[in-house]
Amino acid sequence: MTIGTKIAWDDTVLPFQLDLSDVRGRVARLDGALESVLKQHDYPPQVEALVAEATLLTALIGQMIKLRWKLSLQIRGNGPVSLIATDYFGPTDDGQPAKLRAYAGYDREADLDGVDPFSLIGEGYFAILIDQGEGMVPYQGITPIAGASLSDCAETYFAQSEQLPTRFALSFGKSVLPGESAAWRAGGVMLQMMPKASPSVMGEGGSGAGGLLAHEDLLEGDEGENWSRVNFLLDTVDDLELIGPHVGPTDLLIRLFHEEGPRVFDPQPVRFGCSCSEERVRQSLSIYSAEDIAEMTTDEGTLTADCQFCGAHYVLDPKTLGVGAEPDGA
Repeated sequence: MTIGTKIAWDDTVLPFQLDLSDVRGRVARLDGALESVLKQHDYPPQVEALVAEATLLTALIGQMIKLRWKLSLQIRGNGPVSLIATDYFGPTDDGQPAKLRAYAGYDREADLDGVDPFSLIGEGYFAILIDQGEGMVPYQGITPIAGASLSDCAETYFAQSEQLPTRFALSFGKSVLPGESAAWRAGGVMLQMMPKASPSVMGEGGSGAGGLLAHEDLLEGDEGENWSRVNFLLDTVDDLELIGPHVGPTDLLIRLFHEEGPRVFDPQPVRFGCSCSEERVRQSLSIYSAEDIAEMTTDEGTLTADCQFCGAHYVLDPKTLGVGAEPDGA
C-alpha cells in the first residue's frame, strides 16, 4: 500500500473509554517500532506477517494491563511456524516509552509460497504470561489455537480464560513513503467490556471453535445490546482508517463511536527494545554445573550465546560461569 506521510501518532497506543457503553479500548499505530522488530531477522513474508500481527496484539494488550515489568505472548504450534514469542515491557516512569520485541521459530526448509500465514501454525496453544517482577508470582493463561487469525486466538483467550468480551480490528503490511523503500506499518483497535466481579456465562460450552467461549457468549440484556452495538460500529472500520496517515486515532474514535461518548486518556509511546545483557546471560547459566558448562564450551575455549530477539552475540569465559563460579574481575 502507498502511505502519504507519517503522523504524530505513529508508535503510540491511545487508551479510550466509551462512557455510554461501559466499554474500554485502545487504538495502536506502529511504524518504526514494528520495522525495528522485524529487521532484526530475515523472515519470509508469511512469517513477517505473523510476527507483525503478534507485535500489534502485544502492544494493545500490554497497554491494557497495569504492568510493573513484562507481558508476553507465546504462540506454539505443530506447523512450519512452531513459535511466535513477543514481550511488552511497561514504561519505567511516567512519560517514558514502553518497549516491544518479538521473534519467530520456523522451519527454514518448508515451502511457504502461497500459503495462508495463520495456517502455518497448525494446532497448538495461545498463551499470555504476565511477570510483575521480583517477588511476584508470574501469571500464565493458555487457550487452544482457534479461529482464522491470531486476533481470533486473542479474542478466544479473553473469552475462555478471562471471561472478558474482547474484540480486535487489525491491519498490517508494508507501506511506501514517497522517496523511501517499503517498510512495515500496523494499526488496530481493541475493545473490551469493562470487567465485572461476576461475569455471566450462559449455558454449557460456547459458540466458538471446539465449543470454546466466544465474546458474544458472555453478555445478555442491556450489556449484550451495548456490546453488539459497538461491535457493529467497529465492523465498519476499513484498513486505511486503521493504518493510513489521514485519520488520527482521536478522529477515528469520533468517526466510529461518536454516539457512545468516547473519552481518551494520555497516549503511551512504544519503541523497540530488548532486555538482554551479559549479566542476564550469566544469571541464566548460573544453574549449570562445571560439566554442563564444559559441554557448551566451543573448540576455541569460549561459551557463546545469541539473543533470539535482537541478535546480540555474547562471548564468555567458561571459567566464570556455572554453579559457584566467580564473574570476571571478581
